[in-house]
Amino acid sequence: LCASDTFLVPIQCEYYALEGLSQLMSTVRQVKRRYNPYLELESVLLTMYDGRLNLTQQVVAEVKKFFPNKVFKTVIPRNVRISESPSFGQPVIYYDKRSQGAESYMRLAEEFLEKQK
Repeated sequence: LCASDTFLVPIQCEYYALEGLSQLMSTVRQVKRRYNPYLELESVLLTMYDGRLNLTQQVVAEVKKFFPNKVFKTVIPRNVRISESPSFGQPVIYYDKRSQGAESYMRLAEEFLEKQK
């Protein structure tokens, strides 16, 4: 954080992830105050997303409330292939490029690059 201008935060759509995000932002404020006044949040990425769960919807609403215009439109779903790929030593886009998880990461890459223009 000291050597960067921006940072990206992946957050699981889980209750305790919100607690962790709060702690992270406290750390970021300290870093900005002491070491790097130019540090800014680039984006927030929602992971382990399951739209069927009320908790997921609550986490999404909270994150969007506190970080308007910072949340990627692309979400990374809860997906078995994403969970399996590390045990095979491969990123999910090599392990199963047609999986919902791999396709989501490809959309994320496109969205990220588009934001950089």
